[in-house]
Amino acid sequence: MSFPEIRPRRLRQSSAVRNLVRETSLEPRQLVLPMFVREGISEAVQITSMPGVAQHSLDSLRRAAVEAAEAGVGGVMLFGVPAVRDAIGSGADDPHGILNVATTALIKEVGDALVVQTDLCLDEFTDHGHCGVLADDGSVDNDATLERYVAMALAQARAGSHLLGLSGMMDGQVAAIRRGLDAEGFTDTLLLGYAAKYASAFYGPFREAVDSQLQGDRRTYQLDPGNRREGLREALIDEAEGADIVMVKPAMSFLDVLREVRDAVHIPVWAYQISGEYAMIEAASANGWIDRRAAVLESLLSIRRAGADAVLTYWATEAAGWLRD
Repeated sequence: MSFPEIRPRRLRQSSAVRNLVRETSLEPRQLVLPMFVREGISEAVQITSMPGVAQHSLDSLRRAAVEAAEAGVGGVMLFGVPAVRDAIGSGADDPHGILNVATTALIKEVGDALVVQTDLCLDEFTDHGHCGVLADDGSVDNDATLERYVAMALAQARAGSHLLGLSGMMDGQVAAIRRGLDAEGFTDTLLLGYAAKYASAFYGPFREAVDSQLQGDRRTYQLDPGNRREGLREALIDEAEGADIVMVKPAMSFLDVLREVRDAVHIPVWAYQISGEYAMIEAASANGWIDRRAAVLESLLSIRRAGADAVLTYWATEAAGWLRD
């Protein structure tokens, strides 16, 4: 018999060896917890399509944020669910609006322990569910929307947000918001550009989470899932316009784009493990088809391996606890 001269299995022979030579790590600090805060409720409301995830009241939001901080999570990303919506999303820049009130509350509660982040988009606040202001023909008016984004950015910065997540996918949004913030003295407010945000089929549960009013789709401003080079181009544009971090969203279906963006830009790259990704693993594990904990951690590790410096995930607090244990 002949035997192989090279034996890669030597590096897999024990857990100690495997841990020592592992190429990619996953740590609590690399996880960001998305959170929903809903106006007019006194206790958390569970989201049926996302088991374990809730629309929070202000009180339950504080408790969940404290739990995340104690678990070592790196940050939280807030989404507001207002009681009243209108065509231009007036609640988005209202200092007494739910998102801005919640931001101030969390800055006071956990602002020294983790990065308090806010979603900067109009879709949760408009009665038509689109991410911007509509023109007379029903299309999204890019430049009129930028004016609303700047107003929203200033409101969030005044509320104390450390980082603004620019998720609307309007052309020029990073540059417009950076100029608007700097002009008002908010030069230290971080900007996360959702650079490669695709028009995905996996956003469904999120729309329940924010009580979306959307009719139609967002394919005129979110990226076509068939386009790889376009995602890279958008990331390079956002970096050039002054983004501090860029995002690829969703994570699961676009790991190739994530890898290319990581290789091309010189700033941190994050990825968002979105609601549909969460719901699929939860559903499969509830049916006994997969090992829930192993699948969650493997999914997060794969996103890190593809190049994400941090991951937005609804499992952030739970996964952080597993990792610390």
